[in-house]
Amino acid sequence: MGRVVSIGAQDFGSIIRRNCFLVDKTYFIKEWWETEDAVTLITPPRRFGKTLNMSMLECFFSNKYAGRGELFEGLRVWQEEKYRKLQGTYPVIFLSFAGIKYVDFENTRSTMNGLITRLYSQYRWMMKESVFDEEDREDFSEVRKDMSDATASMSLNRLCEWLSRYYGKKCIVLLDEYDTPMQEAYVHGFWDELTAYIRALFNNTFKTNPYLERAVM
Repeated sequence: MGRVVSIGAQDFGSIIRRNCFLVDKTYFIKEWWETEDAVTLITPPRRFGKTLNMSMLECFFSNKYAGRGELFEGLRVWQEEKYRKLQGTYPVIFLSFAGIKYVDFENTRSTMNGLITRLYSQYRWMMKESVFDEEDREDFSEVRKDMSDATASMSLNRLCEWLSRYYGKKCIVLLDEYDTPMQEAYVHGFWDELTAYIRALFNNTFKTNPYLERAVM
């Protein structure tokens, strides 16, 4: 029996584990890594496989997948020893704005803050380690759904810093569907409010972030 084509599947690891049909795009990992670009913006058309590729990058680089080389065995990127050694070696932040489709700024901001807060909750255990002090823990606790815009603007920057201090390596940031809330803001008339919020967040995350190794948007 031939492999099943799993329509709409966006989780790379799940596709590999279930042995579904997959077009091998892992050479993109090598091409992207060797550009040495700090931030890469990908803008192909819809249904082009962007989210699946972002999931692939997370599975390849994130230390959450350390020792999971079997996900890439038989695929093109696995042919080179250099890249086999890279698999699972970086702290990776993966965030998606795909579901942020609101007609007003307050709900949009609240949901974005909520996504960042849930991301933080995954690392609450880390703040118990001795490498962090009480000031770090206080700053960490300020990230919540009703946080100020100033706190939100620095939230991903600070998380990169803490992960880098804990793991001893700079972070890779993957932001999927970065433009979805911006499209809604343009259509529904709150463009100026959202761009003020998102400009500060993006600037601190992708431009003035000494703890950033690479990023893809």
